[in-house]
Amino acid sequence: MNEVLPSNIDLDPLFNPKRVAVLGASENTNKIGYLQLKALLDAGFEGAIYPIHPTANEIGELPCYASVGDTPEPVDLAILCVGIHQVEKCLIDCGESGVKAAIVFASGYSEIGEEGMIAQNRLKEIAEQYDIRLIGPNCVGLLNTTNGLMGTFSPGLTNVPLGKKREVGFVTQSGAFGVLTYIAAAQHGLTFNYFVSVGNEVDVSFSDVIEYMLHDPKTKVASGYLEGEKNAAKLRKLAKFALQINKPIVIMKSGRSSAGSRAAASHTGSLAGADQVYDGFFKQAGIVRADDYDDILSFSKLFLANKLPTGKNTVIVTSSGGRGINEADRCESYGLNIHALSDKVRKEIEKNIPGFASASNPVDLTAAASITNPELYLAPLKVLVKDPDTDIILFPEFPIHWDENTPLLQEFVNICKNSDKFVMISNFPLKGMSIPKGVQYLEHNGIPFILGDMNPIRSLAKLVDYAEAYRKAHKISDEPTKTELDVSNIQHLLPANQTLSESQSSEILSAYGIRTAKRITAKTEDAAVQAANNMGYPVVMKIDSPDIPHKTEVNGIRLNVQNGQEVRQAFREIYSSAKEHCPTADLHGISVQEMLPEGVEVIVGVTSDPTFGPVIMFGLGGVFVEVFKDVSFRVAPITRQDAIDMMESLKGYQILQGVRNKKPVDQEAIIDVLLKVSRLIEDYSDIIQEIDINPLIVYEDGIVAADALIITK
Repeated sequence: MNEVLPSNIDLDPLFNPKRVAVLGASENTNKIGYLQLKALLDAGFEGAIYPIHPTANEIGELPCYASVGDTPEPVDLAILCVGIHQVEKCLIDCGESGVKAAIVFASGYSEIGEEGMIAQNRLKEIAEQYDIRLIGPNCVGLLNTTNGLMGTFSPGLTNVPLGKKREVGFVTQSGAFGVLTYIAAAQHGLTFNYFVSVGNEVDVSFSDVIEYMLHDPKTKVASGYLEGEKNAAKLRKLAKFALQINKPIVIMKSGRSSAGSRAAASHTGSLAGADQVYDGFFKQAGIVRADDYDDILSFSKLFLANKLPTGKNTVIVTSSGGRGINEADRCESYGLNIHALSDKVRKEIEKNIPGFASASNPVDLTAAASITNPELYLAPLKVLVKDPDTDIILFPEFPIHWDENTPLLQEFVNICKNSDKFVMISNFPLKGMSIPKGVQYLEHNGIPFILGDMNPIRSLAKLVDYAEAYRKAHKISDEPTKTELDVSNIQHLLPANQTLSESQSSEILSAYGIRTAKRITAKTEDAAVQAANNMGYPVVMKIDSPDIPHKTEVNGIRLNVQNGQEVRQAFREIYSSAKEHCPTADLHGISVQEMLPEGVEVIVGVTSDPTFGPVIMFGLGGVFVEVFKDVSFRVAPITRQDAIDMMESLKGYQILQGVRNKKPVDQEAIIDVLLKVSRLIEDYSDIIQEIDINPLIVYEDGIVAADALIITK
């Protein structure tokens, strides 16, 4: 946990330039070059501004220069407000003049196809030749609201009022959606310190900006909108570092649906990986996944309270029974626990609330609190802050007329500040009737206020999950577990570009210490009978062929074969059926296997994701994987904690714990297999394309792979 990533200091000319040149500056109020100059001037940019125009003497009371090489001092950042046909020449001029960074707004690059990609590659070559850090192309720019750097032409970014507190950075792969999120944040009292539209990421990438924000002392939350990550390994390292320093990465990843994924892939030329894999990666890395823009805003406001929830146990204090029930349902649906209060806590609360009120959870103070006796809001709070079973106290209503001079609000704040409980207020959204006069006083003292239409409960649940990930990261080693195995080189068992038969695949699993069903491959009826006699009845018989990965599709399996006569009949039937369905298949023979006793069927697999590389899958077998898709993913290599999380994240996890008088299965054996599979794919990621162990039968004590399939590259 002591690793410290080096700071990406070469992005400083983008975020903190001393001198900015605007190429394509214009006096025409309808031109981007005019809008860009105006944005810098209106924002009060702290550095020098140099308009670049071939003939003009002055624009906006600023002296103009014919080229970027004519400016009185070297330029740190060049903003290119020119069309695509001028970009390359302008960028070369910047390089020849020693410019350190540039923003390119122009579109018409990789997002339009092959021709655009060729032009984009030329930009990349120029930037690399002159060591220019480049944002874009096809972007709306970069903002640093702490120094007045408005590197954008978008009125949606320049005409937004700014708040004093600026501690959340935002990077986006969609310019327009990013602008909308920026505006929405401002309207809800959250001002981003940084806004970066990375566009086509010819140079500076999404994860580069995340890295800069993580190392920036002014940023407490690094957030973004992502369509497809181009450097997953880097993002994984950054996520680990972020957990070390308690600086959350909050990402809205689009493309959950197949239609959304296709659109994301074509939008900026990004590669949008499978959503389930992204979801597993975010959980594994401790990245907060925002379901929509409101999660970014609400989560950030909750985190800026500078207090993490100690658990999921939540108490609702309300003046409306119906509202309390509604919020309780919402809490439970997002995984928070509306726990029953102890008799001792209930009795303490009852001492100071009316007899017609309820001291259960939700605590219903009735309309008396909201109309005649607002002091009632403090009564349960005083008791709950001392309750060891309570982690979160939620007020879905709160007096709006209290301000910082109200003694009751001052007392409320003092109680909260001197407690480790996470206290949050979320009033019902009614225009002009929802926001307390003392909202700034509350937030300044670490008590977040978020209106109910901003999904605060969902974001609260995400904060709870983040807090748990943070605590785990600081309690245990998160280094991938290098399973202790004495494994000889098995590369000779992995021929290139092949689908291995079950017996070949099982041999590889056995070499990595994964127990497989006893088997003998027989090429004749007599050999099959002898194998079954030696193994003991009943047995299972299967076709063994690298060309028939799905044996049931060719009627190539027989279960519970009881004697020699049945073995001979099964041999003939399986062989005949395989030849009929796959006449050119390479048949290694018939596999005679031990008939495994009944257990709980699970599945373990590995696939090669185009974004993340080898990804490990775990799920319950049978109908759970086929119909309910109850599986979890983690990017290899995995840790022991990853393996535990994979099991516990399944909807059917209780089956592994034991249900309906059945005893729990050997979860340690499952963990062992997952770690050994992780080691296998780590050792041979350049050779193995896929692994499928299905079913893997787990017992009260032990685990056995009943079938396996490995495909090589």
